[in-house]
Amino acid sequence: MKALYVALVALAIFSCKNTNDEARVYEDAKQEAIDSMKMEIAKQKIVDSMKLEAQKEQERIAKEQAKREVIVVNQAAATPAEKQRKGWSSTAKGAVIGAGVGAATGAIVSKKKGEGAIIGGLAGAGVGAGTGAIIDSKKKK
Repeated sequence: MKALYVALVALAIFSCKNTNDEARVYEDAKQEAIDSMKMEIAKQKIVDSMKLEAQKEQERIAKEQAKREVIVVNQAAATPAEKQRKGWSSTAKGAVIGAGVGAATGAIVSKKKGEGAIIGGLAGAGVGAGTGAIIDSKKKK
């Protein structure tokens, strides 16, 4: 019987030691699992923040492109207007009118009709161009 008691006591002692070791191993495994989950959560937060920053950057780029498109659309709408044709300057008008009047007057007054028309036309063109230039300078002011 003593042998039975000794065996039971020895069994209890050895089994208690193993239980503590097993509990410690279980707690260590549990803590490792918790730590690895914390690490994964931290990694996921980093990935999520990177995705959020990338999304913000894409939104900013899209806004800039939308602004550029609006500008392009506005410029395209402004260009189809008809170009206004420039008229003659006062200098050119004066030269043509002066040449015509001078040629007619020279032909009428001169005995040599062709020669008088040429001289009158050149003189009239000079006087008309000068007068037109004066008018142009006044318009610019």
